[in-house]
Amino acid sequence: MGIEIKKMDRHGRIVIPKKWREKIGEEVILVMYEDKLEILPKKGNLLRFLDSVEVEELREWERMRKELYEIR
Repeated sequence: MGIEIKKMDRHGRIVIPKKWREKIGEEVILVMYEDKLEILPKKGNLLRFLDSVEVEELREWERMRKELYEIR
């Protein structure tokens, strides 16, 4: 585990240290909670987010479910 303090540049970007990028890969998932941002590797298990997403219609749910299983 590591902690680094970073500032956003004027475009809102944050540099992720190279050693961290090598561990998590090139694609990440950004999860925003009330006042917290979590960065997760895309290669992880996305099914843990399944119940945290609000779904308006059944069709939307079916599309999302299919995409999640394709990633697995």
